[in-house]
Amino acid sequence: MGIKSFMGKRAASKKSFQEPILVKDYMTSKLVTFREKDHIMDVMEKLVKNGISGGCVVNDKHELVGIISEGDCMKQVSDSRYYNMPMSDSFVENRMNRNVETIDGNMNVLDAAKIFIEKKFRRFPIVENGRLIGQISQRDVLRAALKLKGQNWQY
Repeated sequence: MGIKSFMGKRAASKKSFQEPILVKDYMTSKLVTFREKDHIMDVMEKLVKNGISGGCVVNDKHELVGIISEGDCMKQVSDSRYYNMPMSDSFVENRMNRNVETIDGNMNVLDAAKIFIEKKFRRFPIVENGRLIGQISQRDVLRAALKLKGQNWQY
């Protein structure tokens, strides 16, 4: 005698098609940006005033050349105090990070979440045709996840 299943026939799962949720759909495009010749004190003022932890540094063509963060500014403040050096000659170009990693605006935002976890960054610039077009933060990824409400993590 064969084994009989009491589970009955299973209904085929219905997969609904959803558009992928892309980084460019959740990135911030109105950015506070900085220039290499900006003074560190001006950067600190803008960071505090706008409630942000860092920003992209661009040139005259709006091409990304670096990132400056609160941490970079804090290092300047600490070094100035420790070495008793005035901050009058402290500029973005001396403190910014020039080795910037970017994310593709057409990437699925949940794939971007994995990159945030792996890299431990707070933000990633989005560059298109050589120009800065936006930035995505960890908070932007959380907004996208809330939209999905945990129903379908594939999209």
